[in-house]
Amino acid sequence: MRKAHLGDALTSEWTKIRSVRSTIWTLGIMVLLMLGIGIGVGALVAASDVSTEGETALGLGFFGVLLGSICVITLGVLTIASEYGTGMIRTTLTACPSRARVLAAKAIVFFLLVFAITTVTAALVGLADVAMVDAAEPTGEEWLRATVGVGLFVALLGLVSLGVGAIIRHSAGAITIMIGVLLLPLVAAMFMFAESLRSTREWFLEYAIPSQLIALYAGKSTVTMSGPAGWDPVWIMAVLAAAVLGGAFALINSRDV
Repeated sequence: MRKAHLGDALTSEWTKIRSVRSTIWTLGIMVLLMLGIGIGVGALVAASDVSTEGETALGLGFFGVLLGSICVITLGVLTIASEYGTGMIRTTLTACPSRARVLAAKAIVFFLLVFAITTVTAALVGLADVAMVDAAEPTGEEWLRATVGVGLFVALLGLVSLGVGAIIRHSAGAITIMIGVLLLPLVAAMFMFAESLRSTREWFLEYAIPSQLIALYAGKSTVTMSGPAGWDPVWIMAVLAAAVLGGAFALINSRDV
């Protein structure tokens, strides 16, 4: 006999996440979207007369990643909220009474899985687009941001979803909130016509998740010189994930299951 530790919780969560159908469907569709749309856009650009002077082809993978991130958001929420919906969380916490350990194990397993799959898929899309499109040769820094950087950004966005799922404890509600976080800032900025709202509009445009993802690919702000650039989107998403997960850890021990 021995005391259970984090390794046991990690093994349990890895068994669960690779056994349920939601993981196969969400991550499978994410890979298909990233490959299909990313390579498809590259093929269209290669067959057209669009000028790519001074630009690399890596940014063409943005479109597939943006849609694929919706699948990651969904899986992040379901990783924990589905257990509350089915009542399986009671069995989980009976086997592992430490709620913080359960949440930590879910976050670690989910993050590593999404990071690995996103990074590999983004690399495949980048290789295909660079081979097809007559554009500038990417630097090592640009390759790193378009693969590892994108993998980190999407996996951290998934952790935000997991934290929201742990706080809301309702799959549909948490997914709706996260899709709003993904899309609402850009939509709201489109209707801020008043000059008095100019600074607010620019802030929404700069810090919206799609804009940060574009900045990660491009290495520069997409709206003004003061917006996120280079690796800034990854650090911003890391801080947001830490804040949301911190709230989830604080609440999980003060609630009944």
